[in-house]
Amino acid sequence: MSQRDTLVHLFAGGCGGTVGAILTCPLEVVKTRLQSSAVTTLYISEVQLNSFNSASVNRVTRVSPGPVNCLKMILQKEGARSLFRGLGPNLVGVAPSRAIYFAAYSGCKEKLNNVFTSDSTQVHMVSAGVAGFTAITATNPIWLIKTRLQLDARNRGEKRMSAFDCIRKVYQADGVKGFYRGMSASYAGISETVIHFVIYESIKRKLLEQKAASAMDSDEESVKEASDFVGMMLAAATSKTCATSIAYPHEVVRTRLREEGTKYHAFFQTVSLVVKEEGYSSLYRGLTTHLFRQIPNTAIMMSTYELVVYLLNG
Repeated sequence: MSQRDTLVHLFAGGCGGTVGAILTCPLEVVKTRLQSSAVTTLYISEVQLNSFNSASVNRVTRVSPGPVNCLKMILQKEGARSLFRGLGPNLVGVAPSRAIYFAAYSGCKEKLNNVFTSDSTQVHMVSAGVAGFTAITATNPIWLIKTRLQLDARNRGEKRMSAFDCIRKVYQADGVKGFYRGMSASYAGISETVIHFVIYESIKRKLLEQKAASAMDSDEESVKEASDFVGMMLAAATSKTCATSIAYPHEVVRTRLREEGTKYHAFFQTVSLVVKEEGYSSLYRGLTTHLFRQIPNTAIMMSTYELVVYLLNG
């Protein structure tokens, strides 16, 4: 792959990630809050009438939080600005992360096509795995800061923790190694990326084959149309839904590991502790919100990536 092709994939990946991050940031904040141990239960005060003395008494009911309740709490106590907590580190990190990812994916696929059958499942799986590992290792500190900022729940009027405050606190508490908390869970999440790209490339190949066959039947030259980008968006959304549903627990584990002053220390220790204290269903806390965010985010990211590559390559 030429230097120009590498730069094209770097730029396209960065554009795709940035657009997706901005548009879906509020959903990510809600998802992160639901995954954390601090918001595992909500306490709702209810007023009931006592039939014996006709006095109103407060009863506190313990309920599992949902996306709507979590969103309502954030808006009421912290204001709408809190729905964009962590957007700064997200924007700083998403462009290089996606750029590194797509460049590594394309470069690895180019080399592996000479080893395995061109564009085979093996090529897509290994390329996605290598790309995920590379991007995670390079950018984990940025995502840790983003998660800490999203979990920093402060009422209206209170001074909010800045990214620099967060960096200083992490370094003072754990040193440099503190910036790499949750990386083991991110590595486990590579499985999601692998599944996603295998399904995505398979659907994409079938769409291209259909397009080519249609062009041959009509004796017309195959050109990109708006419907092609819609197809890419649907392919990305479908593949990401399948992958996320299978590999989601690593998201919860990663958030717990990145919490400040946490009792969670390692991947399997966290899984065991969450299951013991909250049950297996807690490993899927926030999945609905995650899907509502991830599907449009991935579709926007992938279609933007394909569009930018197409425009730059003419």
